[in-house]
Amino acid sequence: MSRFLQVVPVAEAVNAAKRIAPGRNVETVPVELSAGRILARSVPADTDIPGFDRSVVDGYAVRSADTAGAGPSSPALLRCLGRIAMGAPDPAIVLHEGECTYIPTGGVLPQGADAAVMVEYTEEAGDTILVKKPASHGENVLLHNEDFSKGETVFVPGRRLTPQDAGVLAACGCAEVPVAKKPVIGIISTGNELVPAGTRPGPGQVRDANAPMLAAWLAEYGCIPRLYGIVRDERAAFEAVIARALPECDVVILSGGSSKDDRDMTAGVIAARGEVIIHGIALAPGKPTIIGRIGSTPVFGLPGHPASAFVVLIAIVRPFLDAMLGLNNTRLRTVKATLSQNVPSQRGREEYIRVRVENRIATPLFGKSGLLNTLVKSDGLICVPAGTEGLEQGSEVEVILW
Repeated sequence: MSRFLQVVPVAEAVNAAKRIAPGRNVETVPVELSAGRILARSVPADTDIPGFDRSVVDGYAVRSADTAGAGPSSPALLRCLGRIAMGAPDPAIVLHEGECTYIPTGGVLPQGADAAVMVEYTEEAGDTILVKKPASHGENVLLHNEDFSKGETVFVPGRRLTPQDAGVLAACGCAEVPVAKKPVIGIISTGNELVPAGTRPGPGQVRDANAPMLAAWLAEYGCIPRLYGIVRDERAAFEAVIARALPECDVVILSGGSSKDDRDMTAGVIAARGEVIIHGIALAPGKPTIIGRIGSTPVFGLPGHPASAFVVLIAIVRPFLDAMLGLNNTRLRTVKATLSQNVPSQRGREEYIRVRVENRIATPLFGKSGLLNTLVKSDGLICVPAGTEGLEQGSEVEVILW
């Protein structure tokens, strides 16, 4: 086989990756541990929410018509019938014209009342309450099923749940939540020049920066990274670690070994055990990326330079994971900014440029592909579309934030 297959557009590579994405597995987790997880099934309200008319303030339940025209100098005078207790309706309290009752936040609105006045706008004078502000119908109260009706769909599958969502899920009767199981992603670093992060590199050696970076990003995205260490560029050792990783992982990512170099074994090993779907993407940095499959397990070969590997994570692996998890909305954070200078690019490839953003001005940080400092000095990436020869100074760009 040739050392380098035909280079394909980014969109074609993304579609190819999505096609081999395994279907999501589902598990249930306690609602209090659901934040950050991807909802796997729709969740309906199991009852009307709220199930009764309730006050959302501490104050007085009133008939709104009795407060019309009330003000500080001409308050409405209402007779107080007592207090509403929390946790149960009081059928004995029924408001008629000119009457009110004290009600706490969350209290059941008594019969006859249609609004609540905040205690700050009232004054007590024995059994008489001076209301100094008019209340409109429904003011400061939640009416029966105003939030959700029984059976109404509250959440749809594919939503990345937030802490706020956990509260709503609990209100809907969900003590346990069906979510996409976190995929296990194996990470294998390849290269004779690599040493672990805790080892001082000698001449010709570099510390393995990719594996920790990939693992940290994957964990943050909702996966379980599993590191298999550093493998030398020896076919037998490489095949042995892949054979160990395949049954233990849902996806395998190979860091390094995807270049056009004569020593490249990655594509050959994948092809021998399965299939190489793509080897070469019109993407800069990240052109030599490999997308393949061994059995039913997707395998990605990422470039060895950390900046290149990170771009491939954003452009290719991220949409693959979204498809695998059934995620509706990507987790990318973006911001609009104005480009501070021209950015040249080669037509026919999608190029990602690191930028620093200050006061909504995006300044490109041009540097060699192997440099690490631009990863920490930059705030994110801008994408130069494949059909252009660059972006002009003053253009509005969308910055993908780290």
